[in-house]
Amino acid sequence: MNARDAELFEQARPRLLGLAYRMLGSRADAEDAVQDCFLKWSRADRAPIVEPAAWLTTVCTRRCLDLLRAARRRRVDYVGSWLPEPLHAATPDDGEAAGLASTLTTAFLLMLERLSPKERAAYLLREIFDQPYPAIAATLAIDEAACRKLVSRARAHVDAGKARHHTPAETQDRLLDAFHAAILSGSPEPLAELLSADIRLTADGGGKASAILGVLEGQYRVLGFIRHAHKWWDGFDWTAADINGARGAILRRDGAPVLTLTFAYDAAGRIAHIFIMRNPDKLGRLGPARIR
Repeated sequence: MNARDAELFEQARPRLLGLAYRMLGSRADAEDAVQDCFLKWSRADRAPIVEPAAWLTTVCTRRCLDLLRAARRRRVDYVGSWLPEPLHAATPDDGEAAGLASTLTTAFLLMLERLSPKERAAYLLREIFDQPYPAIAATLAIDEAACRKLVSRARAHVDAGKARHHTPAETQDRLLDAFHAAILSGSPEPLAELLSADIRLTADGGGKASAILGVLEGQYRVLGFIRHAHKWWDGFDWTAADINGARGAILRRDGAPVLTLTFAYDAAGRIAHIFIMRNPDKLGRLGPARIR
């Protein structure tokens, strides 16, 4: 592989990683998929490849479909609630890029989990990465009419879930600060007006760290959790950070991450869902990521 071909791949890497992460919900699996794509690119005959970007997208998507099917079989035995692996990536300020970052949120990725693998791929390629229908159909080895139906069904599911809306950064910071204050004081009552009435809390320990196994629903139960978290999280170093396209927090002990915290928001700008990652396997790759 010559220097030009290597440069073409590196230019495509952030986009491929973004596609793979949204497909798989795992940075580790996404990086594996992109590495597999690189190996195929390095060995490929360049002569028939007219559009390298399209070729790379197709190879990466097909590899992700294989990995996604295998991952779903493994999750049958997962202990407790499954959440996507947290991604520590800077959130852009401009409108278009910020809209793209909103498709990295935990709430959006969980919405995608409700789609079939091909629906998920078709939706992402069309709605997020703006690929033409004929190219998506070729990638998925289906006809264009079937491809359009996949995208339409997926779009209806995503729109019904209301997982895609942008909450201003200043609102996110204000709510994160209020949540932090409630944890520090052990008195969550002032936080109640900032929570939606049907607030939910989900934690992922993967059977390897202490975490609630079910989903807490309603203000009474969630506020009770926050009241007790005052002593559970005592002594952790709290750092605000951009996680999954939004403001969140990383809690560390002796420099090592032991917990990440992110939110989903309702249309009124209140916290609608609290996501807590405790699984140490998913916290191991929390370094900054270059992703589109």
